[in-house]
Amino acid sequence: MKLAPRTVVITGASRGLGAGLADWFQSKGHRLGLCSRSPTSLQASETVITAPVDVRDPTALTLFTKTVEDRFGGIDLWINNAGVLGPIGPLRDANPEDLRIHIETNLLGVVYGSQSFVNHLHRNDRFGVLLNISSGAGRSGYAGWTAYCAAKAAVDRFTEALSLEEAPHRLRTHSVAPGVIDTQMQTEIRQCDQDKFPMVQKFQTLKDKGHFNTPEFVAQKCSDLAFGSSPPSEVLLRLPNQFS
Repeated sequence: MKLAPRTVVITGASRGLGAGLADWFQSKGHRLGLCSRSPTSLQASETVITAPVDVRDPTALTLFTKTVEDRFGGIDLWINNAGVLGPIGPLRDANPEDLRIHIETNLLGVVYGSQSFVNHLHRNDRFGVLLNISSGAGRSGYAGWTAYCAAKAAVDRFTEALSLEEAPHRLRTHSVAPGVIDTQMQTEIRQCDQDKFPMVQKFQTLKDKGHFNTPEFVAQKCSDLAFGSSPPSEVLLRLPNQFS
């Protein structure tokens, strides 16, 4: 059954998974609010709003949310996808400024985006679904990936806490580990020296075997989570491998 058009916001919608999500939801006829620090993958149109937004800036996120609200009305689904990968390597070698930027983007960006969406729902007396893109690295440590693991683990705990706060009111929320997707981020990982990232061979092997989830597969699963007839009760979710 074809879904009626919904309004979907995606952060970090310039490339990789974010671009794939945007393409898929547009192909299904949904209205989109897309933001990213760099130009978004889709151009603005009657059904697509784009904006240059740094998710570390809560004021910019609030203004973006209001822009989407003014054009399309209520937002049905918000996907916090924006994130960075580096620094990769031993913590002892990491630049403190790079660490700060990483945590602000991968954790505070999720917090600020979620806050803006929750305030939108309360302001408009409506219900919505929030999907925070997490990672298996938030649930299992990787040497050389301390900042990324820490931020994604924090996203998981944050999402659980927010669910407890808002589930009785206006929000259903999930932290979603989408599996390994062959994006620019994966290319960067595979190019790492083993002394900086000891698990690099695992991701090189996945590439050789083609065992990746596609952005289209992840988008379909996100749509099912948000709009399906049997929403899961679990807050922390891990998508299956597409080719297993």
